[in-house]
Amino acid sequence: MKVVITGGTGFIGARLARRIIDKGTLAGPDGTQAPVDEVVLFDVMAPDPLPMQLDGQVTLVTGDISDRATIDGLIDRDDISVFHLASVVSGGGEKDFDLAISVNLTGGINIFEALRARASTPRLVFASSIAVFGGDHMPDVVGDHGKQTPQTTYGMTKACCELLINDYTRKGFLDGRSARLPTVIVRPGAPNAAASSFASGVFREPLKGEPCALPVKPETVMPVLGYRNIVEGILALHELPPEKLGDDRAVSLPSMDVTVAEMVDALKRVAHNRKLGEITVEPDPFIEAIVRSWPVATDDARALALGLPKDTSLDDIVRHYIEDYDHG
Repeated sequence: MKVVITGGTGFIGARLARRIIDKGTLAGPDGTQAPVDEVVLFDVMAPDPLPMQLDGQVTLVTGDISDRATIDGLIDRDDISVFHLASVVSGGGEKDFDLAISVNLTGGINIFEALRARASTPRLVFASSIAVFGGDHMPDVVGDHGKQTPQTTYGMTKACCELLINDYTRKGFLDGRSARLPTVIVRPGAPNAAASSFASGVFREPLKGEPCALPVKPETVMPVLGYRNIVEGILALHELPPEKLGDDRAVSLPSMDVTVAEMVDALKRVAHNRKLGEITVEPDPFIEAIVRSWPVATDDARALALGLPKDTSLDDIVRHYIEDYDHG
């Protein structure tokens, strides 16, 4: 079978591709395990070399996800699965509404329609976000069945795609699953336009001996999940039999609800005597407003019942990052 990963050259996309190649098989449209004979990474640009030692093991396609013909050309087999990760992130979506609609919403619909045109019921895993929740009446703890009142354009586009996936699945056009991601830590590389970027920067920059200015107060609470279990959760969601999900195809991946101060404490514990870059607090009203609109705690009982993995230690997440990416 063929696997397409949109946003495939990004951090999570590349790690997911590596994991799928190493696994060798996935559940096909009929639910039985099938050998993966083609992995395509689709993205807006081509890094050189590809991350995760993927050169020679994947096909790289670059293009505009809002172009329907491009997406139709990607999704050209009936024995196919798609992991749809491509997205304009939260801060970027607030600053450029048109781009967010073009990539996140039009791009999503292009994926759904291309899958609908196949003569099978292909599996799709969509990377959604807990940013689908929000508003004045958002409860302290948000579960999978909470009302969606997103307060960012990013969250709105994710909520729209979740509803579309539920309906495309109900109609038998595809077999969709939406993985609601909490903040992913620790992302390597340079900061990005996500409002949550600082949640990786608070570990990454000090470990490099560089300063980190936190745009939110230390008492700010955020649901987080380490990148290893993000990949494992996405993969596990793909493999679930459809009857396990029923008519609600969106599942919030299990997370830990931690303060920024607890992140700093975990970094210092794991770093021991290593000299760290200075961490300061410099509140940014734009970032603070976005972060305040997100849930501070999630009810992950459904995800755990479905067998999706959960981190239990911030210290372990930091150790994983040092092991995988930081050798200083």
